[in-house]
Amino acid sequence: MSLFERYLTVWVALCIVVGIALGHFFPGVFQAIGGAEIAKVNLPVAVLIWLMIIPMLMKIDFAALGRVREHWRGIGVTLFVNWAVKPFSMAALGWLFIGYLFRPWLPADQIDSYIAGLIILAAAPCTAMVFVWSHLTKGEPHFTLSQVALNDTIMVFAFAPVVGLLLGLSAITVPWDTLVLSVVLYIVVPVAIAQVLRRRLLAGGGEPALGAVLARLGPLSLLALLATLVLLFGFQGEQILGSPLIIALLAVPILVQVYLNAGLAYLLNRLAGEQHCVAGPSALIGASNFFELAVAAAISLFGFQSGAALATVVGVLIEVPVMLTVVWIVNRSKDWYERGERREHVTTV
Repeated sequence: MSLFERYLTVWVALCIVVGIALGHFFPGVFQAIGGAEIAKVNLPVAVLIWLMIIPMLMKIDFAALGRVREHWRGIGVTLFVNWAVKPFSMAALGWLFIGYLFRPWLPADQIDSYIAGLIILAAAPCTAMVFVWSHLTKGEPHFTLSQVALNDTIMVFAFAPVVGLLLGLSAITVPWDTLVLSVVLYIVVPVAIAQVLRRRLLAGGGEPALGAVLARLGPLSLLALLATLVLLFGFQGEQILGSPLIIALLAVPILVQVYLNAGLAYLLNRLAGEQHCVAGPSALIGASNFFELAVAAAISLFGFQSGAALATVVGVLIEVPVMLTVVWIVNRSKDWYERGERREHVTTV
């Protein structure tokens, strides 16, 4: 894990401080940035999002889709958790915590927007950081690669319908034209560009050439993420200063969702008889989110100053420390997990 990735929570915390300060002292600059739109697309944010997403998508080898059968049980468990459980469980947790339990402490006009942000966050399975989590759990690399490639393929077609369905069930108006445009701009086009660049680099210099370019683009990608967060907190600053409890309250359903879905994927893999090297990354893929896409979609759909954008940013804030605790749990429970594997083997024999 790089220095930026290891201390991502620290950088996000600094972005909160810097963004709030800049928004307070230079409100005109942020208003000008917020107004730089064409067809509901904020141009500065679109550039930053592409800088974030494209380097991550260049790591994905869609040829790995041909290997999904090798670990079909783990693939099935992860797909079930990612697409049949996680978005719906997050919607339920959002309704419970934000819409009911925490309602008295949150701005009434932002309740629906917070829930929308949580739904958007959960509907985007993680891409790049999954490789880090898989490495830390000694995960099976071919499983991780094929699972991520499959998830990204499904996301092209399923992200908009899942988000639209759950927003509709939450009685939140669904701007379908903006939602579809977000999918095209922040999934379809970046995937196409990333794969063209990947193929050209591999054709020209093989894996070393691709690795060298990714090493140079990695810091740029994270800097683009941090710049986006500064903009977000520049717009959100006054609201956060007025009620700093908001971030802590929004973190609660995200934390519950992470541990719930990671635990479910881990246990289902054990029941299915999968190896620990598959169950570990499966649990982590099932729990983590593609927060760069979620931030972009929330801004496009609801704007910089929305509760939805803030809710997705809270996901960024807690991503690394929370996922590292899941890694620790997976690693520490390996003996317990493999005792189940051995019992299953004895029973079968």
